[in-house]
Amino acid sequence: MHLCDSSFTNMALTYTSYLKIEELLSLQQLQSPDEHDETLFIIIHQAYELWFKQILHETDQVIRLLNDKNIDKAQHGMKRILTILKVLVHQVDILETMTPLEFLSFRDYLESASGFQSYQWRELEFVLGKKSEGPLHRFPEGSAIRKKLEDRYHQPHLWHAFLSFLSASGYPVPAALLERKPEESVTSSPEIQEILIDIYKNNTCIAQFCELLVDLDEGIQEWRYRHMKMVERTIGFKTGTGGSAGVEYLRSTLSTPLFPDLWQIRTSF
Repeated sequence: MHLCDSSFTNMALTYTSYLKIEELLSLQQLQSPDEHDETLFIIIHQAYELWFKQILHETDQVIRLLNDKNIDKAQHGMKRILTILKVLVHQVDILETMTPLEFLSFRDYLESASGFQSYQWRELEFVLGKKSEGPLHRFPEGSAIRKKLEDRYHQPHLWHAFLSFLSASGYPVPAALLERKPEESVTSSPEIQEILIDIYKNNTCIAQFCELLVDLDEGIQEWRYRHMKMVERTIGFKTGTGGSAGVEYLRSTLSTPLFPDLWQIRTSF
């Protein structure tokens, strides 16, 4: 085939074809007749879902690296996740340029659609150790989404991978903790707290990774808080779309840390 052949030229990879720009820009389909601010609402939430996908991708890699005892590269992955979390929080600023009346101009067209139904956010909660069967039942049994969530639910979470790394590095992690079912949420442990205190005093590398986990925990809480205040600012204490409790539900998620041991040892330093 000659390089100047037109059929070859038409098949060449371009920015538009590589990123599927035309398909991407066709995905903002309004439910309202033509409310100006619905486009912003859709784009913001589609961007969130893309970033959730990337965080899951990075967290899976961090878990693999911990299993391979590669703490240096795992730290690099954690730093990328934290940077993405900052973007998620800042995107709330954009959404808050929409006034309550501007949101209400198309809210009824959303019908039962709600951020409460974001299955990738539930996947993220699962991989970070917040396990509950409740989210599974919000999706039809046998559906592709339900299967994806069930797979996540039955997989070991990030904290379990970290404890396994500590055990493989010679720390006396209790066997009962290493043998816990993947479906169990993270809980605090006095034995782990003793190990962590020793690490902070004697192992700078692992202590730095611990601080990245604290940053992650704090970053998730910051995102939850900003999201909750954005909803309160926009709809007050009304019931959320899809019948969720709205602000009251979001507020209930603010008080539980992902990695309690890393917070409880602070008073022991």
